[in-house]
Amino acid sequence: MNEILKAIRERRSCRSYLPDMLPREVIEQIAEAGTYAATGMNRQSPLIVAVTDRGLRDRLSAMNAAIMGKEDFDPFYGAPVVLIVLADRAMATYQYDGSLVMGNLMLAAHALGVGSCWIHRAKEEFDSEEGRSILRELGIEGDYEGIGHCILGMPAADLPAAPPRKEGYVRFV
Repeated sequence: MNEILKAIRERRSCRSYLPDMLPREVIEQIAEAGTYAATGMNRQSPLIVAVTDRGLRDRLSAMNAAIMGKEDFDPFYGAPVVLIVLADRAMATYQYDGSLVMGNLMLAAHALGVGSCWIHRAKEEFDSEEGRSILRELGIEGDYEGIGHCILGMPAADLPAAPPRKEGYVRFV
């Protein structure tokens, strides 16, 4: 089977990670794959922020948990790396562009044997004053919307097999 199609079929969300930091080269490869996602008119509206700093990672986790209403919960499931995908609201296709970046990140992670999961609530995080403050601290200017967090790390357990696809998922006409 084609390697890309195999990765698409086998990739699953990981929700349990080893605490070890991934090598920078691996993170760079995954992030680079995100930069090759299709974007409307190739305007490349997204921005990927690779968070490997434990303090910032934990701050983002606490913000995300507060949005969920779960104060003593790590929505990043212990993953040591968070790739934040932001997209420029000035581009009409920004949400789609950012979503495609997220897909590329997760497929690239799987291809390299790294666990990943899309964690939501990035929009709420970076629409908040604290989130906008974080972006300013990082030197990120502009009207960016948080699309998602792609958490990364080595899986702490085997990932489940894909469940069967639903009947009628694809219809030919």
